[in-house]
Amino acid sequence: MPLSDKSAFNLLNGKRIELNDMRELSKDARDVVQLDQQSVGRLSRMDALQGQAMALAAQHRRSLELDRIEKAFKRLESGDFGYCIQCDGEIALKRLEIDPAASLCIHCAQASET
Repeated sequence: MPLSDKSAFNLLNGKRIELNDMRELSKDARDVVQLDQQSVGRLSRMDALQGQAMALAAQHRRSLELDRIEKAFKRLESGDFGYCIQCDGEIALKRLEIDPAASLCIHCAQASET
């Protein structure tokens, strides 16, 4: 049984809200690191720069995931949601429940990884 449009919308919207909430929570970690020599030592600045780099990388991953979600919303609107963009076969319900933004069936996804 395919995933209903309402269920798909709810799953995608839940993921989008979660990612946007995470973006807000990590906003301070992505801010510019102050390099004031007087207030922090060298190692503290290095830790702060490393933390900032990790937060920026996580934000990049969240942005990519949000892009996947927006594309899934477009497929939902066009009636193509739940179908593989390569072979046009149906994507398994369990796969969509785990990753509602999945655009490839398991066979095409495995083939693209090799």
